[in-house]
Amino acid sequence: MIISRTPFRISFFGGGTDFPIWYKDNVSKVINVAINKYCYVNVRKLPPFFKFKYRLRYHLTEESKFISKIKHPTVRETLRYLNYDDNFEMIHNADLPAQSGLGASSSFTVGLLNCVNALNNKYISQKHLANQAIDIEQNKVKDIVGSQDQVAASFGGFNVIDFFGNSIKVKQIPLSFKNIKRLERNILLVFSGFPRSASAVEKQKIKRYSKNISILKEINKISLEAEDKIYNSKNITSDFAELLNKYWYYKKQLASNVSNKSINSLINIGLKNGAVGAKILGAGEGGFVMFLAEEKNISKLAKSFKGKLTLPIKFEGTGSQIIYFSENE
Repeated sequence: MIISRTPFRISFFGGGTDFPIWYKDNVSKVINVAINKYCYVNVRKLPPFFKFKYRLRYHLTEESKFISKIKHPTVRETLRYLNYDDNFEMIHNADLPAQSGLGASSSFTVGLLNCVNALNNKYISQKHLANQAIDIEQNKVKDIVGSQDQVAASFGGFNVIDFFGNSIKVKQIPLSFKNIKRLERNILLVFSGFPRSASAVEKQKIKRYSKNISILKEINKISLEAEDKIYNSKNITSDFAELLNKYWYYKKQLASNVSNKSINSLINIGLKNGAVGAKILGAGEGGFVMFLAEEKNISKLAKSFKGKLTLPIKFEGTGSQIIYFSENE
């Protein structure tokens, strides 16, 4: 039996530029961080006593004799991708649900890949793991997803990621760095509700790509400025908040369904109760809103969201890990 633990992430800047349609010809810079909320994947070689060869347990239960009959697209394509043909059982659990804007689907892909590679007695690097996950999601499953979530899930930590062409460069900033530690204390997540379909939001963005080029250029400029602030800001919360609000202004222009009245209302409540910056996490239309506020105002901010799930978080320094390995189960 093998169990992996893979972190979720929050994205500060650069979302939208981490799609191949953009970075195949343009520079992209993304800033994100892994957090202390996790996806757990448990796999083993299923004993040969069952009528089926593959059993999956996530929010559904599947039993199948053939990989081709597996309905879960990520599991099916991962087993094909890694040429796995032995009996197989998988159980998936997570601290937070999918469609929360925290990169849950990519955390699952990375965690599953980590487990199946280990089941095949293969060790792969963090970068190789991220590249495998990107390839499966974008080219095998054909989901409309970017490339930053897979990197955050594989590497963990606070990342400045540069995409260009086929190149991915990951610069990790120590969580002990003073401005990173301050940011960690000054973040509150508030759940806005589930989106109807995150993929629908991304489809509209891709459909509008030619119209969005100028917006994506502005988003990338913000990321460049934010990277400088990490090292040189004397008030990182204030400076990041200013850039976050600017980024949110541009992100809403990428597609009409990125935001809605409920999200706008939630952000306005936060900004009136101690927050200095905010944006939706993930594709948009729902999921968690990230608020930046000075540490002394976090408690007041949380109390202003009556009936809403509020989530303080800590940054996570490690990426996907095998936390249990036994050849006897």
